[in-house]
Amino acid sequence: MLITAGHIIRFLERVAYTMHTQREELTQLDANIGDADHGTNLDRGFAAVVSKLPTVADKDVGTILKTTGMTLISTVGGASGPLYGTAFIRAAGVLAGVETVNPEQLVAALEAALEGVQTRGKAQRGEKTMIDAIAPGVDVLKAAQGTDEPFLAVAERALAAVEAGMQATIPMLATKGRASYLGERSIGFQDPGATSSFYIAQALFAMLQEAVAQAEVVS
Repeated sequence: MLITAGHIIRFLERVAYTMHTQREELTQLDANIGDADHGTNLDRGFAAVVSKLPTVADKDVGTILKTTGMTLISTVGGASGPLYGTAFIRAAGVLAGVETVNPEQLVAALEAALEGVQTRGKAQRGEKTMIDAIAPGVDVLKAAQGTDEPFLAVAERALAAVEAGMQATIPMLATKGRASYLGERSIGFQDPGATSSFYIAQALFAMLQEAVAQAEVVS
């Protein structure tokens, strides 16, 4: 299975569509513990990303991801723009000049993205942030490297881990960002960043399903 620039572009289009359709839910989650702008910010940011895609459609995967990250940083307000922007830029660094991405490269890119979010946000697991969703998924992908398990099956387990991580933010006490100002009142609400991370993971899994299906047709 190889992931092409076309797959990445369709992945980003899926993300933009989901952020648009789920913007009210994400904004309501953010209203519970934040600025009530997470959904509208990401909707605007990924719409801007989609508008830039025609200019990079013939470029390598790294260039597409770097353009995505820079666009998010320049158009998305709040913390989510710099965090997601950094994630895409770090992933782009791993995939610079790469035309087709294999599973090992994808895992390395996702690991770099997670490290970028942790560094930029100065956050770790258990602090009620997007890291609580992303990190468990990356763990599953890393643990399966070198095994015979089909990558799509591994990715499906990783997606389930991201979803479980998202849900696990509900009973957590927020210690980062505006949510931390609420103290114990932040307990009982799902983190909006973890939720948007899950939506991105869903789009990523859909991309992998597409890549596998196309590979089977070719073979």
